[in-house]
Amino acid sequence: MAISEKLINAFQGFDAANGQDPNIEAYLGKTYPKEHLYALRMTEKLHDFSPNASEALQLAVRCQHICRWHIPRESYEMNRAGYLKWRQDLKKYHVKKATEILEQTGYPQTMIDSVAFLLEKKLLKKNEETQTLEDVICLVFLEYYLEPFALKHPADKTIEILQKTWHKMSKKGHEAALQLPLSKNSKSLLTQAVDG
Repeated sequence: MAISEKLINAFQGFDAANGQDPNIEAYLGKTYPKEHLYALRMTEKLHDFSPNASEALQLAVRCQHICRWHIPRESYEMNRAGYLKWRQDLKKYHVKKATEILEQTGYPQTMIDSVAFLLEKKLLKKNEETQTLEDVICLVFLEYYLEPFALKHPADKTIEILQKTWHKMSKKGHEAALQLPLSKNSKSLLTQAVDG
């Protein structure tokens, strides 16, 4: 996977922004700002899943949740309409924050537009890079966030979420998901979702 000086500088900019997240998560004996840890996991998963990913995709993966805590879910109505509005507003905000950093880093508008296209999840199921981004998002969720999610929600709700997650993924994503080091409980829930 090619790494340019601009890419390194952009990653540093994204990480500095996400490093301000007041929400802290512990992992392997260390503590991290939550969205910084998420970004690191996303990059690591992309390396595993798509080692020849383009620079635009590498950038989009690293800033996919940039400064997410600035727009909390609780600031919207706690129903489906509120959730969808929150997700749309987040996408626009992530594009705005990423664009500011990419401009400061000296990226041309064509690259910034490519990253924005991916962050807005345009042409999912039709565009290969958008699909790869979605697969990486889903794989990171399954590996790191499914277990804590399942502990907070009834099994039927978790299975419903997993079915929606599975539907968003490609065949390659499905194959990678079935190889993840999941707990016995998470594997059971995923199997029920896939077979259901």
